[in-house]
Amino acid sequence: MSPLIGYGGTGGAGGMGGPGGGAGGNGGAGGNGGQFIGVGGTGGAGGAGATGTAGGAGMDGVSGGAGGHGGAGGSAGVVGIGGVGGLGGAGGDGGAGGAGGNAQVGGDGGAGGAGGAGGRAGQAPLIGLGGDGGHGGAGGNGGAGGAGGNDTPSFAAANGGDGGAGGAGGVGGAAAGLTAAAGNGGAGGAGGVAGNGGVATNNGHNGGSGGRGGAGGAAGTGGNGSNWAINGNGGAGGSGAAGGDGGHGADATGTLAGGAGGHGGDGGNAGAGGNSGIGGVGGTAGAYGNGGNGGNGSYGGNGGIAAASAAGVDGVAGPAGGAGGNGGAGGNSGPGGINGSGGNSGNGGIGGTGGAGGSADDPGTKGGNGGMGGTGGNAGIAGIAGTGGAGGTDGISGNGGKGGLGGNGGNGAAGKDGTAMTTINGGTGGGGGNGGEGGTGGLAGIGGTNGSGGNGGNGGLGGVGGNGLSDGGTDGGPGGNGGTGGTGGDAGKAGLAGGGAGAAGTVGKAGIGGDGGTGGNGGSAGDGADNPNADGGPGGAGGAGGNGGRGGQGGAAHGGTAGNGGKGGNGANGGNGGQGGKGPTYESGTGPGANGGNGGDGGAGGAGGNAGQGGAPGLANAGGTAGTKGAGGIAGHGGHGGIGGDGGNGADSFWDFMGDSWSGGNGGNGGKGGTGGNGGNGIDGVGGGNAGNGGDGGNAGFGGTGGAPTFMHDGGPGGNGGNGGAGGNGGNGGLGGGKGGNAGDGGDGNKGGTGGSGNEAAGQDGGPGGKGGAGGAGGQGGDGYGAIAGNGGKGGNGGAGGAGGAGADSLVTDADDGGKGGDGGVGGKGGNGGTSFGATGTGSGIAGGGGDAGDGGNGGGGGAGGKGGESTVFNAGSGGAAGIGGNGGNGGHGGANGGRGGHGGDGGDGGNGGKGNGTSSHRGGHGGTGGNAGNGGNGGNGNGAIAGMGGNGGTGGSGGDGGNASWSGLVGVSYEGGSGAAGGNGGNGGDGGISPGFGEGHGGSGGDGGEGGSGGNGGDAGTAVNGGAGGNGASGGSGGNGGNAGFTGGAGGQGGSGADGGAGGHGGSGDGPGLNGWNGGNGGNAGNGGNAGNGGNGVGAAGGHAGFAGNGGNGGNGGFGNPDDGPPNNNDGGNGGNGGNGGNGGNGGTALGGGAGGTPTAGGTGGNGGTGGYGGTASPATMATADSAATAATAEPAAVERCPTSPAPKAATAAAVEVAATVIRRATPSTGATAVKAAAAATAVPAARAATGEPAL
Repeated sequence: MSPLIGYGGTGGAGGMGGPGGGAGGNGGAGGNGGQFIGVGGTGGAGGAGATGTAGGAGMDGVSGGAGGHGGAGGSAGVVGIGGVGGLGGAGGDGGAGGAGGNAQVGGDGGAGGAGGAGGRAGQAPLIGLGGDGGHGGAGGNGGAGGAGGNDTPSFAAANGGDGGAGGAGGVGGAAAGLTAAAGNGGAGGAGGVAGNGGVATNNGHNGGSGGRGGAGGAAGTGGNGSNWAINGNGGAGGSGAAGGDGGHGADATGTLAGGAGGHGGDGGNAGAGGNSGIGGVGGTAGAYGNGGNGGNGSYGGNGGIAAASAAGVDGVAGPAGGAGGNGGAGGNSGPGGINGSGGNSGNGGIGGTGGAGGSADDPGTKGGNGGMGGTGGNAGIAGIAGTGGAGGTDGISGNGGKGGLGGNGGNGAAGKDGTAMTTINGGTGGGGGNGGEGGTGGLAGIGGTNGSGGNGGNGGLGGVGGNGLSDGGTDGGPGGNGGTGGTGGDAGKAGLAGGGAGAAGTVGKAGIGGDGGTGGNGGSAGDGADNPNADGGPGGAGGAGGNGGRGGQGGAAHGGTAGNGGKGGNGANGGNGGQGGKGPTYESGTGPGANGGNGGDGGAGGAGGNAGQGGAPGLANAGGTAGTKGAGGIAGHGGHGGIGGDGGNGADSFWDFMGDSWSGGNGGNGGKGGTGGNGGNGIDGVGGGNAGNGGDGGNAGFGGTGGAPTFMHDGGPGGNGGNGGAGGNGGNGGLGGGKGGNAGDGGDGNKGGTGGSGNEAAGQDGGPGGKGGAGGAGGQGGDGYGAIAGNGGKGGNGGAGGAGGAGADSLVTDADDGGKGGDGGVGGKGGNGGTSFGATGTGSGIAGGGGDAGDGGNGGGGGAGGKGGESTVFNAGSGGAAGIGGNGGNGGHGGANGGRGGHGGDGGDGGNGGKGNGTSSHRGGHGGTGGNAGNGGNGGNGNGAIAGMGGNGGTGGSGGDGGNASWSGLVGVSYEGGSGAAGGNGGNGGDGGISPGFGEGHGGSGGDGGEGGSGGNGGDAGTAVNGGAGGNGASGGSGGNGGNAGFTGGAGGQGGSGADGGAGGHGGSGDGPGLNGWNGGNGGNAGNGGNAGNGGNGVGAAGGHAGFAGNGGNGGNGGFGNPDDGPPNNNDGGNGGNGGNGGNGGNGGTALGGGAGGTPTAGGTGGNGGTGGYGGTASPATMATADSAATAATAEPAAVERCPTSPAPKAATAAAVEVAATVIRRATPSTGATAVKAAAAATAVPAARAATGEPAL
């Protein structure tokens, strides 16, 4: 029984196994720890197994004994740790196989003993830790295979035994018989090395293969064969986390082939192939051994290197290198052999990179091809070609290997140069693999032809053609063609052509871009060579292809003409045109510099290529003149569905030695759908270039900026903006160094460009805005700086016409007028006039007026005319007149006089006149005339001055009302209302201005009615002047009522004649209180069949006479004579009007203050005669006195004395009474003045007294 506290003892070791492969004994168990606190003892080690006995002749070897098990660890106490299990015994080695006639198998190595079981945890409340299990014993090594029996030639040697876990495999037995093969090496145990293959000892015997390596172990090397026999292959590498390498193939001993290298294990490298034997006289060297395949694994092993061939008459091609493994990144295959033609490289395994092709040896032999990449791997590069000897021809470089699925193709190697001093051609560059780039063509010898660039592999780039030699005048070689695009990949770009030089040299043609998922880009053509004292060579044409190549740049000339840029190649997308060459610089002399070359045209295609830029002009010496810029090339047209290329930009201007500068070049036109190029910028006073036009659907370019002024030059004008193509916007005009450029017109449906601004410092005009395309808006005029602002462009026509552009504002002191707004297109609105800001600095002049608005277009409903520009400062100009339109635009409010309203188009109303402005009493603008069936516009109100006249109505439309004159110290005359057109009523006259001072304005006359329309009412006058006359009715229309006046009431208008005659208008009442009241106006005469108007009531004066009736109409009643402040100046009633034929005469007016009654008139004659009117009743003197007293008791106290007693409320109430009286008088003109005042006071006075808290009277 264990103590409470203590350690357990160690178990005893097991005994060793007995001879002949006996098993080892098991180890004893460890002692238990203390019951309460203790650590268990360690188990004893197991005994080792004994070595197996060797087999006798012809017998198998006996296996080694198994190792003993380790003992169990002791148990722990309540608190403690269990004992560690004992170490297992090592397994015994296997016995060697016996030699014999029959090939026998060597004994297997004994298995290692198992580890002991871990100790149990203590049985206690606190759980102890169990002991670790013991480690297993090491495995025994496999026994060697027995040698083949010499007396049994048909039997092979025995194979070596397999190693136990961790043990090495046995060596294969040597072959002893004449025809027997050597034994293979035994496989290594897990982690063990495999045995080597047996060696053949007699001629003609094959060597044994090396054994396969255990998991993680290397394979054995193959045994050598005897003469004329086959060498053994290297064994396969063991599999495992890191696989073993394959064994090397044995070298051949004669002319035989070397053995193949062994396969690498998973993740292991393959073995190298064996070298071939040396050839005898007349013999041929053996082929190289193939490199082994790389192993499979997380990373594939590298393929073995193919061995070199022996020296001989001709080198033998090296075989392919082994394939790479299937690893995550596959192994690289081995390179090909190096003698003779280069061997083709082995293909990479899945994920592996193909090997490099072997290099060829002299003379002029072909390099090997690069290996194909494995799936996902990159192809190997091609081998280098041999160098050509004198008189020979260079070899062709090997092709780059084909890229694996997803891998990159190898690049073709460069062609060799031709040998100097010969006429040998340069070698052709090797073709690229799939995805590889073609090799560069070799240079030719003098007089020879340059080699072509190799064709690009599918998806690869074509090689570059060799350059022509400078002193031999040779042509540049053509570029290789681009390869066909792979799955989804872009095709290769064609190679660049070599540059030509010398008088006879020409530029090589660029290679054609390959077809593919997306067509390859055509190669850029070579640049033309610079050529002293001769013309520069033209740039080559870009190759056709998917996308056309860029045209080459024209060569610079020295004393000659610069070359033009090459045309861009055609393709799915056209290539860009080449840039024009630079003009020549004269080395001597005084001749002018030549022009720069033109940019090449862009190629056609799906999307047109961009045109090249014009070349820069050459410099001239003193006395010479600089050349002009080359124009931008024409952009290619877009293919179906493509977008057109942009026009090339014109180059900036250029100085020569004399200080002269030249305008910027013009931009090229855009192709269909392309944007026009921008004009070049001018410098030092020269103009900017004009922009190119946009292609259909494309926008135009911008005009170049004009050069700034200098001490020697005025500012140059800005270039004009290009026109937009159909659907494109017009370009903006260039900013002026001087005047702003004109804007381009918009394409259909699009807006015109904005005019360029004038130069601020130089006070130049702004350019006009561009015209809008059909349905497009006109562009805005450019700003003027101290000069005239540009006008807005005209809007385009269309279903809904574009609006005219706004006139630009005039911005600075001493500015001119704002720009005129552009006319609207058909159905479009006219643009607003520009605003004039700024007055003169000295005050002696006036600033410019606002621009006139554009005319509105005609259409379903005509667009409104634009608003006249406003003048914003003191002493500013008049507002601009509004344009003609559907509805006339309103006149602008003036800094001085208001602008006139625009005339309406058919069916449109005339615009309203603008309001007069300022402190100097300026006139309101006249209202515009209405179109057919449209109304005239109202006149603008005058601010302290004359109001605007109402516009005349169109056919069927009413005339507009005259504007009201505002208060002023001066006379404020109201204009008459406009006349109605046929069927329209005349407008009302405006009221005269009212002023505390003298000189109030007259009321305006009512407008005449149109055919069938009534005349307008006359306007009321100011306090002490005459009311306006009522307008005359047209045929059938009534005359308007005369206006009420401070003096004489206005006369009623004449009634129109007709089947149903219009009534004459009523005369206006005289309105002035005081000693000298004013007469009422006379009633108007009626038209045929119409009633005459009543005479107006006099206020302290005589009543107006009634008008005469038309035939069949009744005469009007005379007006009442109204008293003044008292007798004796009482006034007569007005006379009654005569009846028309068949009509009744009017009654005479009654005198209301002692005056005589009015005289009746006779009835009309004819038909049934009318009844004469009654005579007016005369008032007796007593009545006059009573009436005078009544007046004092009613009118005056009501109007004055009953007002509130405080001075201010009293005056305000009196004014309110006057306003109320005016309202009543207009509503019932025949009501007497006394009754009018009484009625007015009855409403105004009580309200005023209540407001001031005074009691009612």
